[in-house]
Amino acid sequence: MPIAATQSRAFSAYQAIKQQICSGQFAPGMRLREIEVASLLDMGRTPVREALKRIQDEGLVRYEPGRGLVVATMDQQEVGELYSMREVLESAAAAMAARHATDAEIDNMQAILDEGDADPVALNLRFHDAIYSAAHNRHLIRSLRALTDTTYLLGRSTLSSESRARIALQEHHEIVAAIRSRDPERAGTAARHHIHQAYLERLKLLRQQT
Repeated sequence: MPIAATQSRAFSAYQAIKQQICSGQFAPGMRLREIEVASLLDMGRTPVREALKRIQDEGLVRYEPGRGLVVATMDQQEVGELYSMREVLESAAAAMAARHATDAEIDNMQAILDEGDADPVALNLRFHDAIYSAAHNRHLIRSLRALTDTTYLLGRSTLSSESRARIALQEHHEIVAAIRSRDPERAGTAARHHIHQAYLERLKLLRQQT
């Protein structure tokens, strides 16, 4: 059964708005007026309205009295909650990958890390996505990708620090080694440590902003 045109337009609007948020074009705290967003995206107001409602349900935009819908911002407690959840889920994904990943999927993780000249932020996203896929659990994948989207609200990546990017790469290699050795406990511990170190770097960035 074909997808209705209105649903298709709403999904296109959803993808476009979300991309604007993830790229920082729609920055945290920015007011999103339905008519202005529709004009910017050259779309009708109805699909934009539906898309904004879906994105609001996901927590990327919020309603503020007197302002309407704005791109969500996160306080330090919310940041802590986000990284705490990432530690749990990333650890589970790595442990599942150690159990279920194919040899080809593990080789793909290593190949991503071997791209020495790649942008560290883009490489990081591809690497973690490779682990999620290798976990072979669609519900876990959905949850992790939602957390990844929320992380974009924090602005500058922790990997903008050269020292953190270098250490993160070493941590990535440790995760792959544990997955390749089919050691779920070691893989989960390595992934949890990796996310915790990213959290400490995030707290450092937040202190620099105050």
